[in-house]
Amino acid sequence: MAGINVREVVLDILLELEKSEEYSNILIASALEKYDYLDGKEKAFIKRVCEGTIEREIQIDYALDQYSKTPVMKMKPLIRELLRMSVYQLFFMEHIPAAAVCNEAVKLAKKRRFQSLQGYVNGVLRTVDREKNKIAYPDKEKAWEAYLSVRYSMPLWLIAHFSKAYGPEACERILAAFLERKAVCVRLDEALTDEERKALLTAWERAGVQVEEHPYLSYAVTLQKAAGIRRLAGYEEGRFAVQDVSSMLVVEAAGIRPGDTVIDVCAAPGGKALHAAEKLRGTGQVIACDVSRHKTDKIEENRERLRLGNVTVRVQDARERDEALVGQADVLLADVPCSGLGVIGHKQDIKYRVSAESLGEITGLQREIITNVIDYIKPGGVLMYSTCTMNPGENEQMVEWICESFGMEKVSMAGDLPEALGTEAEQGMIQLLPGIHEADGFFFAKLRKRENPA
Repeated sequence: MAGINVREVVLDILLELEKSEEYSNILIASALEKYDYLDGKEKAFIKRVCEGTIEREIQIDYALDQYSKTPVMKMKPLIRELLRMSVYQLFFMEHIPAAAVCNEAVKLAKKRRFQSLQGYVNGVLRTVDREKNKIAYPDKEKAWEAYLSVRYSMPLWLIAHFSKAYGPEACERILAAFLERKAVCVRLDEALTDEERKALLTAWERAGVQVEEHPYLSYAVTLQKAAGIRRLAGYEEGRFAVQDVSSMLVVEAAGIRPGDTVIDVCAAPGGKALHAAEKLRGTGQVIACDVSRHKTDKIEENRERLRLGNVTVRVQDARERDEALVGQADVLLADVPCSGLGVIGHKQDIKYRVSAESLGEITGLQREIITNVIDYIKPGGVLMYSTCTMNPGENEQMVEWICESFGMEKVSMAGDLPEALGTEAEQGMIQLLPGIHEADGFFFAKLRKRENPA
């Protein structure tokens, strides 16, 4: 099918995002599936401009507001998104001629029945392009938070949150890390022989993939320039699974032993549950639960591909108690719903959707889940509590509440985790920070259920 305007596809995704509650990664994936017949460069353009426009929205709006008589937030939605995506290209895609960006934007305005604003669109974009190196950004010394907000496109309240929780220097390193291009992290099957592992990595490199072994775990590998994970050698044979190293570390620290029963109460898409099953080496059992068939189907698909027979997948709401599971778990995995602040680098629109109020609200759901599933753990068994966020209220403070409420005690993970993570693991919990650690923003804690609670 010919005649698809990739810039129009981007525009439609951004417009849908304005009115939809769906996250951008879902909308982008859906569009790329719809237009799967486009060549790789066209699909890469759609993905990059969509993600980049969302990621840099605050900086883009700041620039537009300096050169447009109409403030960004008072523009017609189509004109607003058209200008945003065009400014992103002018600022961050230098290989595209500015004249092409401006001309294509004008054509789209006309095609979408905004003929009367063609001159306005053209004038604003050409002025922004001409003046882009002269834009007066906030002064870093005089207005530090305002500078960071524009420089890294981060809402002011989140800058204050990160700075208070982790200090000003770490805050800026976190913000910078969010804007870095992300490699895909995969977990190799630990049962691979050295020869099989070498052959697999060599095949990927020959296919043009940049392969790097992760410094934290011997079976973790990062990939860049991979045209498609499903097309990689070893995918259909179950030789590897896509999983961030932070998630792998949770299972690594759990101390899973042959014959254990592992229950994962919020398992989708299944990374930790299936990793746990591999640790069991065909013994014991993993019970992987999540709230809907849509979620559990993803786990089942990966279970079959990885050829793991010791995993049972079931639809089970973590807020609803299953009496049959009481006292069954040697290890309980609870990666609870959270604010997601640690994965802003992957899901750029999280930073615009989360609020200071919602940070407090999510803890109620987390407490409800833990209260409901805590009895699944055997006396002496382990709870691995985790989130993909950076918020003490959902993390360290939640761990303290769990220990006080349910007779749990923190267990040092120092012997199970790489020395590169420092001494924090000795306290039984660790907060991973982008820009500080080689991982997403992620928190996990190892808690043991006392044999005889005081």
